[in-house]
Amino acid sequence: MILQRIGNKGIRLGTLFERAARKHPTNVLILDHDLDIAPTLGRRATVPEVADLVDDFASRLWAAEVRPGRRVVVYKSDGFDITLLACAAARIGAVPVLLSPKLDGATAAELVRRTDRPFLLTDQEKLEKELPASVFERAAGVLLTSGSHEGATELASLAGCPRVPAVDMPPEHPTLITHTSGTTGTPKLAVHTSRTLQARYRPQAAITRPLLTGRETIAMHVSFVHSRLMTALAISLLRGYPVVVLADSDPRRAADLFARVRPGILEAHPNSFMEWEELADDPRRPLANVKLFSSTFDAIHPRTVQRLLSASRRTAPVFGQLYGQSEVGPAVVRSFSRRRGLEADGRCVGMPFPGMTDVRVVSRNGLPPSETNPGFIEVRSDGRIVTYLGEQERYDAQVNDGWWRMGDVGYRTRWGCVHLLDREVDLIEGFGSTLAAEDTLFSRIGELTEVIIIPDAEGRAVPVICTREDKPLDERTWRTATAGLPPMAAPVQWRQRDLPQTATTKIKRLELARLLASGAGDEARTAEEKV
Repeated sequence: MILQRIGNKGIRLGTLFERAARKHPTNVLILDHDLDIAPTLGRRATVPEVADLVDDFASRLWAAEVRPGRRVVVYKSDGFDITLLACAAARIGAVPVLLSPKLDGATAAELVRRTDRPFLLTDQEKLEKELPASVFERAAGVLLTSGSHEGATELASLAGCPRVPAVDMPPEHPTLITHTSGTTGTPKLAVHTSRTLQARYRPQAAITRPLLTGRETIAMHVSFVHSRLMTALAISLLRGYPVVVLADSDPRRAADLFARVRPGILEAHPNSFMEWEELADDPRRPLANVKLFSSTFDAIHPRTVQRLLSASRRTAPVFGQLYGQSEVGPAVVRSFSRRRGLEADGRCVGMPFPGMTDVRVVSRNGLPPSETNPGFIEVRSDGRIVTYLGEQERYDAQVNDGWWRMGDVGYRTRWGCVHLLDREVDLIEGFGSTLAAEDTLFSRIGELTEVIIIPDAEGRAVPVICTREDKPLDERTWRTATAGLPPMAAPVQWRQRDLPQTATTKIKRLELARLLASGAGDEARTAEEKV
């Protein structure tokens, strides 16, 4: 961890765009959507213009009586202005609390309550359609990014207010609060400091430096409420890379945009990359210039990796996979090239960053962890959050002498490579790795767009599948694909848009299992019934 600490003065979110504008005044930011807070800015702006926008809204927040140390919850319709508002709040020393637009209003209101009377930055649509009226009692003030609502202050009404200088907070002070994925219940509020975010920045910056020796356009489709976006932006903007930000992962819209801007770096969630597999067949070759594909959130299926790498026309494109968690940032890294075929083990997530992170696997039952007896994966990193807001005991329960339990099980090979087999809560005793089985099914069935293996009430493994254009899956195809895999119940076919997802497009497996048990999937017939 020593290399994360030396000279760590913090990431300084509030002045990120300002510092980038000074270093690279001609650099640009391109969007696939309009900003609610600045609809006239358009979809292409210089970094100095964006820096001025952050300064402007920081001053408006100050005029609304937001002060250093106060928390500002941002829960609004999806858009990159969520990130810009976070930077604006940090600029005046406040602490932004970012809530996904995908959260339901009741959950968002509960998180506002936990945040202890923060200012709430929202919009008319969220107030009218999502949030309960009680949110006004739980917030010190409600500020609107767009629209109007009785009892709320419109930020537009504060346009032209005097600009205020940036507030320099200590690097150990909280600078950002994000929420966990919520795959196992109500999200927790993770508290980051400027120093912990900078500690996450360093390993990511270190591994990309030798890969990217020239100026490349980077396109990102990352949740606007995730800490990963902050570090990705810092790396890109401070190096002068043009940045393309997507709010919409629709493959057709993404292909149109990529065909125009020709990104050299592509950063996205694993599920977004799965959606974009079809771009490999687009005659415009929208991925032809991509030198580095980057995925930070989960292990990714080998089929997806090879499809995307095959679409690049660069000499030696690389798919970089970072395994980590919201609470600790990236912990291990692995790269893929075209030379690694579909048989490459997708459960191998990589090696720790030398001098920056470390990983160990702890036995669950006193026996040595192995492929057949996976143990608890634990990580040590200076990028670890400092607490769960209002839930210190819950935070402490996951820390053991500086090691953070990830909630995953796996093992390490004799060479030290970390293999991720399952989430602790998703283990199906006697089945083996559900994630490995899902990898195999993806490699054998090209029509699949998603497969999730979950236990039913009796503990049987039930595969939930999604296919391209929701076409029924042939029974013979399924039988052939499952040959050699552990026994499973008949597959249940769902529409992908109906699967419960987190802000980073992970499937909420426990919620999906609950929905199936309650009969919510009765309209999704089994594959056997469809043929």
